[in-house]
Amino acid sequence: MDRSSAGFLLRLLLLQFSWFLALGGGGAAEGGDLFPVVVSTWPFREAVRAAWEVVKAGGAGGSAVDAVVAGCSACEVLRCDGTVGPGGSPDENGETTLDALIMNGITMEIGAVAAMRYVKDGIKAAKLVMEHTGHTLLVGEKATAFAISMGLAGPTNLSSPDSMEKWSNWRQNHCQPNFWKNVDPAGNCGPYHPINIPPFGSMDPVQNAVVETQGPTCQGWFESNNLLEPTNSHFKSVINRHNHDTISMAVIDKMGHVAAGTSTNGAAFKIPGRVGDGPIPGSSAYADDEVGACGATGDGDIMMRFLPCYQVVESMRRGMEPRDAAMDAISRISRKYPDFVGAVFAINKKGVHAGACHGWTFQYSVRNSSMRDVEVFTVTP
Repeated sequence: MDRSSAGFLLRLLLLQFSWFLALGGGGAAEGGDLFPVVVSTWPFREAVRAAWEVVKAGGAGGSAVDAVVAGCSACEVLRCDGTVGPGGSPDENGETTLDALIMNGITMEIGAVAAMRYVKDGIKAAKLVMEHTGHTLLVGEKATAFAISMGLAGPTNLSSPDSMEKWSNWRQNHCQPNFWKNVDPAGNCGPYHPINIPPFGSMDPVQNAVVETQGPTCQGWFESNNLLEPTNSHFKSVINRHNHDTISMAVIDKMGHVAAGTSTNGAAFKIPGRVGDGPIPGSSAYADDEVGACGATGDGDIMMRFLPCYQVVESMRRGMEPRDAAMDAISRISRKYPDFVGAVFAINKKGVHAGACHGWTFQYSVRNSSMRDVEVFTVTP
């Protein structure tokens, strides 16, 4: 074989290999070595474009962390799906509160806020926690005070006419559906109290001691079905994309550095004080420069029990491809909770990405240097 023939054959093999990577096969991984890269849950195109504008900047480009903040901030302003930013999902009292997280894959530093009131910039508050404290997570009104002290606008009413209308309609429907269980009144608005609490003295000594010191509400700890209770239809009716969602975003910048973040106003009609998976490291998002990143969305109360994004990144660290790592993390949850609703995307440090879901059809958005604009990928259960 002469040199020209050998060169032609080599180019043909490389072309076939590149075609195989792009095709992926059956919804498998896409992309690879096309930095920078931005990935986001759902068809949040404007959020991805905002992140892309930062990370594509001239020279070395903007940092992955700054791009994630820009993308999530755009979604907060746009109120993506009504589940991100101010003016979205009200809790049982009609108030909107925010959860957010940012993670730097270089240093593994994390900043997060949860149940934050009266400040509309969730992801920026999370970044301030990461950059200006030695903590990981601040919550409630103290998170609000911190954010305002660091220069963010507030206090601001985070409710909107839309959120108050949703809350009013929910109240007129007897506060149904909701997230309470094993309480009275079951089919109406609260206040609620536990049901079927046996009289003191009818329990074994351990139960007596717990009730005596902690109160009768702890009796539920001893119910045989209280651990890993499957999500029933009552809860499932509460959870869908438009009332129980998160933007979770990952970015790989031109230097190959990785960051991930989330922002959400949580589940509609949640019990006040509830914190979902949004600000929980390893649940809604996780990033490591050595491996890649993950983002998650869905029923955070279930998903945070499994830390799916930590699982995805660690599976990729052990050699799994993004598609296999994503499917493995989702299957670990679905085996215990067959009715749960959720999804993850995975992206490795080469930029290869994939998604997996359970209980709904999931879409995630991507922009990399080979694309002219944001592209949306659809994943089915």
